[in-house]
Amino acid sequence: MRVLLTGSSGWLGRYLAPLLAENGHRVTGLDVVPGAHTDVVGTVADRALIERTMGEHEIEAIIHGGALHKPDIVRYPRQAFIDVNVTGTLNLIEAAVAAGNDRFLFTSTTSLMVRADVRAGAGERGAWWMDEDFAPLEPRNIYGITKLAAEQAVKLAHREHGINVAILRTGRFFPEDDDTHAVPSGPNLKANELLHRRLTVEDAAAAHLAALEAAPTIGCDTFILSAPPPFTRADAEELARDARAVIARYYPDAEELYASAGWVLPEAIGRVYDPSRAERRFGWRAKSDFGSVLAALRDGTPMPFAHDPDYTSPILAQERAECTS
Repeated sequence: MRVLLTGSSGWLGRYLAPLLAENGHRVTGLDVVPGAHTDVVGTVADRALIERTMGEHEIEAIIHGGALHKPDIVRYPRQAFIDVNVTGTLNLIEAAVAAGNDRFLFTSTTSLMVRADVRAGAGERGAWWMDEDFAPLEPRNIYGITKLAAEQAVKLAHREHGINVAILRTGRFFPEDDDTHAVPSGPNLKANELLHRRLTVEDAAAAHLAALEAAPTIGCDTFILSAPPPFTRADAEELARDARAVIARYYPDAEELYASAGWVLPEAIGRVYDPSRAERRFGWRAKSDFGSVLAALRDGTPMPFAHDPDYTSPILAQERAECTS
């Protein structure tokens, strides 16, 4: 299948583009900055470029992974988020419809589910249990607002034209340090997050491949992508007040293994992402989870996730290079 992949120079793109190729797909990468997997340099906000790319490369399906993200809020005005995340998505889905494509994948984010009360911590019943039916959705920043608007745009295209749409709300998989949490930090934080809100970039790429191939059976649906949590909804109240006790029931040696690494387990967990719909509907389940972290600590092998505190997104790296040239 001839696939247009936006965001091909980004962190997900560098894993997803070769995975698609390895599985027989012909990938055309599009990004605002050059990259190893980028064939077309330009913005999704450029409708003429999108239409020209669709025709010249005879695109049969689109995976729209390109976007301005939450860290970009401090560097770009809100209008830029609307131009890229909303108008760009509309350009792509309408081009897909015009070309007669039968499937469209949209890489969204669990961030748009994090309302102010969710951000503040656990609710009255304990940890928020967050599946695709979680509502109401009240994004707390322009990033979440524009991603939610883009979701609605692709859903509208499905209703009006019948194109199959898979919306993939990914949990965290970035390699750099968190920009808001200082303690714990680094690999310790990433390991903790695999309990309830993170997945590896390899698993994120695999989910996109699986959703692309299953799209005709999906119709139109939204999916959370995260490592499978060991918890159940019945654990929600205790997770909010004593997460370590809950973790100990599922992983009796977790505390000892963490101590040997000089790490700390979370005292409380305020929300848990439930990715089970993706497994039910198109057979994807993350290969790496918190158990994988403990296995690495136990065996002295590398962590299952990437951690690179010096990682810089390609667009930011290019901007810095232009400023110093």
